[in-house]
Amino acid sequence: MAAQTVEERDIWLTEEQQAAWRHYLEGTARFVEALGSVHDRTLPLSLGEYSLLVQLSEAPDRTMRMSTLADGLVLSRSRLTHTVARMEARGLVSRCAAEGDRRGVNCAMTEAGYAALVAAAPGHVSAVRRILVEALEPEEFEMLGRVMAKVAASSRAAGGTEEGLTVLCD
Repeated sequence: MAAQTVEERDIWLTEEQQAAWRHYLEGTARFVEALGSVHDRTLPLSLGEYSLLVQLSEAPDRTMRMSTLADGLVLSRSRLTHTVARMEARGLVSRCAAEGDRRGVNCAMTEAGYAALVAAAPGHVSAVRRILVEALEPEEFEMLGRVMAKVAASSRAAGGTEEGLTVLCD
């Protein structure tokens, strides 16, 4: 095998980094799978619906612009539109034109949506506590929060665009 240049060698993860990366991938995937399964089996809302209603519950008047909601949930606008349509058919949310912007659309939580969120919250929190919080020492959980905030900020800065990734990764 030919000798690698410093640049070629530096693009690869070390064994320790590779192991940590793979643990991260498996851990996040299994956590989301387990939490989603709890929602599907025992709660009145899917994990995605629950997350959407949480976002709305924290917004003024329990209303958000669809584009802001999509960004907060890290969903494409198309996927959010389909989710909101299903939830709207169940009476959990409603859509209306954004005031002062003919092209903007708002999503608002209905009283039925709020009631569903309140009903699902204890089971959701219990599952998060059992699957994630109790698996970690308190210091590890706090560190996880700090680490993931940095990952979110770095990912947001990259924007998923080639330009953003080039700036971030070069």
